[in-house]
Amino acid sequence: MKTKIFTALAAGVLLLGACKGSGGSYDNEKSTNSADTASVSPAAVTAKTDKLDDAKLVKTADMRIKVKDVGKATETVTALTAKYGGMVIHHQMQTTNEGSQDLSVGNDSVMHISSFSSVADMTVNVPPNRLEDFMNQVAQIGLYVENRKMNIEDKSLDYLSSKLKRENRENAVKQEANTGEKTDPEKQLTAKDDIVDRKIANLKTDQDVKFSTVILSFYQSRTVLKEVLPSNDASAYQLPASKRLISALIYGWSLFINLAVGFANIWVFVLAAICLWLLFRYYRRKHPAFFGTIKS
Repeated sequence: MKTKIFTALAAGVLLLGACKGSGGSYDNEKSTNSADTASVSPAAVTAKTDKLDDAKLVKTADMRIKVKDVGKATETVTALTAKYGGMVIHHQMQTTNEGSQDLSVGNDSVMHISSFSSVADMTVNVPPNRLEDFMNQVAQIGLYVENRKMNIEDKSLDYLSSKLKRENRENAVKQEANTGEKTDPEKQLTAKDDIVDRKIANLKTDQDVKFSTVILSFYQSRTVLKEVLPSNDASAYQLPASKRLISALIYGWSLFINLAVGFANIWVFVLAAICLWLLFRYYRRKHPAFFGTIKS
C-alpha cells in the first residue's frame, strides 16, 4: 500500500516539473521574440529614412586645347553641345594685338602689318552619361590637347546629411507650432531660413548631378595680318606727271577764256579809252604850241 502511494506522489512531482519546464520555455521564447522585435524595428526605420534613392555623383571636367582657328573651334563646340543635349552657359573670346608696323608701298598707300593672338573660354553643361563622348569629340577639334582633366565627386552623404537636418528642423518647427509654445521670433526665422538654405543646396546638387560642367579653353598661334591701306599723309596724294601737264593746259585755257570774258564785260570802257587816246593825239598835232607852253 505504501508502495502505491509513493509511486503516485513521484508521478505527480514529475508531471508538475514537466509543466513548469514547458511554461518557462514559452516565456523565454516570448521574451526573445520581443527583444528581437525591439532591436530590429529601429534599424528598419533607420534603413528606410537614412537612404537615398540614387547616388549623388557630380562630374566636372576641364580641357585646354591648341587649335588652328579659335573662332571656328568655338562654333564647333557650340554645335556639339546642342547635339549632346547640353547648353553653353559662358562664352568669351578675346584678341590681343602683339605689335604692328607700317611700310610705305607707294606715294599714297602703306602696308599695315599687325601680329595678334586669340583665346577663347567656354563653360558648357552636358549630361553626365555623354561626358566622355563629348570630351573625345572636342579633343579632335584642336591640334593637340594641352590639358585634360575629369573629376567625380560623391555628394551622397552631404546630400543625405542636409536632407535629414532639414527634416529635423521642419519637425521641430511643426512641433512648436502644434504645442503653441511661445518661441523667439528671431530664432524661429533662423530655423526657417536654414530649412530653405538646405533645400536650395540639395536642389543645386540635383542640378549638378543632372548636368556635368565642362570648362574649355582654346588658344592659337600668333597670326600676322597684312593690309594695304591709304596713306594718312594728305600731301602724298598727287596725280601722275602726264595728268598734271594736261591739267595745267586746261587750266591755262580756262584763264584765257576768263580773261576774254572779262574784256568783253568792259568793252564800253575800253572803247571809250581808245577814243580819248585818239582824240588826245589829234589835238596834240593840231595845237603843238599849247602843249609846248604846258611843258615849259
